[in-house]
Amino acid sequence: MELRTFIHYGLHFIFPLLIALLFYRKSWKMTYLVFILCMLIDLDHMLATPIFEANRCSINFHPLHTYYAIAVYVGFLFFKKTRILGIGLLMHILADSVDCWMM
Repeated sequence: MELRTFIHYGLHFIFPLLIALLFYRKSWKMTYLVFILCMLIDLDHMLATPIFEANRCSINFHPLHTYYAIAVYVGFLFFKKTRILGIGLLMHILADSVDCWMM
């Protein structure tokens, strides 16, 4: 497996688990579930042709990966009710940005 793929999927699955365990110890299972559900923003890949392109940078290409969407995700951090969702979405963007940096 290539290093970029390992880092990308590690950030999608392992990093959120560590954040949930470290910062949301009492509710880590629910927090981790929300973090994993944040991967649903990848449904916007269905709008692209081709749907999957190994060497494509998702950031600012897909609608839910644009800088405008990222600004909304940052806004989620300021409200307690949406903070975990914002963290999850931003971790997802961070994981996807690895493809941009390591191309």
